[in-house]
Amino acid sequence: MMANPPFGKTWKVDLAAMGGKTGALDPRFVVEYPGLDGDDKRLRLFPRVSDGQLLFLVNKLSKMKDTPLGSRIADIHNGSALFTGEAGSGESNVRRWIIENDWLEAIVALPLNIFYNTGIATYVWVLSNRKAEHRKGKVQLIDATGLFRPLPRNLGKRNCEMTPEHIQSVLDAYEAMEPSDTSVVLPNSAFGYWKIV
Repeated sequence: MMANPPFGKTWKVDLAAMGGKTGALDPRFVVEYPGLDGDDKRLRLFPRVSDGQLLFLVNKLSKMKDTPLGSRIADIHNGSALFTGEAGSGESNVRRWIIENDWLEAIVALPLNIFYNTGIATYVWVLSNRKAEHRKGKVQLIDATGLFRPLPRNLGKRNCEMTPEHIQSVLDAYEAMEPSDTSVVLPNSAFGYWKIV
């Protein structure tokens, strides 16, 4: 699955149209979580209404195929998907759900100003529910921010592009999955955190 999520789009749940509060228990966005103690074993995956890109990703994850080949997702996100939301928030719960299910293979940081209408940092998330054995329990971070060539003239905010050689360099780093100047491999546990009050 490949898609470009709706950056900066506001989404709202119309509970009345969905049958009241029970409508918010859409199985795509609420998961039963056996690791949680007490009466509340549901992990709500609703991020804030000002940014629907994680909700978009959760919807796609709910459609992954449970077959021997499984599914792979490549999704373009801005930085908010990586950093917004404190521990226990909808955004944090989405990241937790993804990492604890061991679906996140890699995150690739793209060059700045590579898209027409935005100069913000963008990232490709690569997810799979059938990770190769050497990728299990790990996440690879690839820094491709320096892999670009300037355009002869700006196209909106876009002032650079990745050549086929740059793209191949990213693919080579992904395939090798080894530490290098542009690649870091971390255990899933490195991405967990707690809120201390």
